[in-house]
Amino acid sequence: MKEFLQDLRVQRWDDHRYYHHSRINQTLHLISAISFLLAYALLFTDPAMAALVAWLVSMLTRQSGHFFFEPKGYDEINQATHEYKEDIKVGYNLQRKVVLMAIWALSPLLLLWQQDLFGLIEPHADWRGFAHNVGLMWLAVGVGGLVFRVLQLFALKDLRTGLVWASKILTDPFHDIMLYHKAPLYLLRGQLLDPGHKAG
Repeated sequence: MKEFLQDLRVQRWDDHRYYHHSRINQTLHLISAISFLLAYALLFTDPAMAALVAWLVSMLTRQSGHFFFEPKGYDEINQATHEYKEDIKVGYNLQRKVVLMAIWALSPLLLLWQQDLFGLIEPHADWRGFAHNVGLMWLAVGVGGLVFRVLQLFALKDLRTGLVWASKILTDPFHDIMLYHKAPLYLLRGQLLDPGHKAG
C-alpha cells in the first residue's frame, strides 16, 4: 500500500508539473472537477445524464485546457522537451487523447445506424431518447477507455501502474479542486503561468 500511494503521488506530481503550467488550464480543470463531482452524484440516479455532463462539460473543459492553453515548446522549468513528456506520460498523452475524443465524438453516428445498438438498448423514439442513449454509449466509452488504458499499462509496465493511474483518474476531481481552487483568482490578477512548478 505504501508503494501504491507513493506511485500515486509521483503520477500526480508529474501530471501537474508537466501538463498544468497554464492558469487557464488550471481554471478549466477546476470547472471540470466540479462538474465531474456532479456527474459522480448523478451516476446513482441517472447514469446517462451523468455521462452527458461528464463528456460535454467535464471532458471538454479539461481537454481544451490541455490542447489549447498549455505551452508545447521546450519546458525550461523541468528541462524537458514536449516529445519527452509525451513519451513518458503514464496516462493518455495528446495523441491518445485525439483518438479517445474522436471515438467519443463519432460514437453517436453508430446510434443513427443501429438505434438499438445491436439489441443492447431500447431504440430511441424522440430526441430525448436519443440523448439518453447517447449518454449510455458515452458512459460505455468512458469506462471502456479507462479499462483499456489499465490493461495497456499492465501489458507495457505492470498491473500496479495501471491501477495507480485508474485511482488517480477517478480521484482527480477531488485533488484538482484542492490544487486549483485559487487558479481563477490568479488568472484575474493577470498571472497566465504558474510560477510554482519548481517546488517538488
